[in-house]
Amino acid sequence: MSDINRLLQRLSDAEIDFVIVGGFAAILHGSSLTTRDLDVCALLTQENVDKLREILQDLHPVHRLSSPKVSFLDNPAPDVKVNNLYLSTDFGSVDFLSSVLGVGDFESVRANAVEVELFGRRCRVISLDDLIRAKEALTRDKDHQTVLQLRAIRKKLEVAATKPPTSE
Repeated sequence: MSDINRLLQRLSDAEIDFVIVGGFAAILHGSSLTTRDLDVCALLTQENVDKLREILQDLHPVHRLSSPKVSFLDNPAPDVKVNNLYLSTDFGSVDFLSSVLGVGDFESVRANAVEVELFGRRCRVISLDDLIRAKEALTRDKDHQTVLQLRAIRKKLEVAATKPPTSE
């Protein structure tokens, strides 16, 4: 099992409401591009941050963008509101986002999300159209390449939906 799947399994088992976004979502929609990290959109309430600390504790989570690397287990303090978390763990990098550029806040992302089965669990994935909007809002070359693939996937799905069923 890949480390991304193991991270997703922990999130799912902790009953944290989240939506898979970013590169892994693109792969789940059929993109051939690769990713080494996991991006999820979730409500980062104090309760969810506490759950994340508990389920990631043995994976030595640190804030990836801080210098020096600061433990997520101690920072931020319980009374500090969190909008996004960019963590490195023993299973790899995982980003927790409160909103997705081009789409909106967690509720907006969740509203159009699709459910998929991964490792025997149901997980939500950002919709194909929302993912295209999100990737279009970014300026990196890899996001532009992903948009081209996702548009091709959407076109293929549209064509397949208009074909009459074949009788065998």
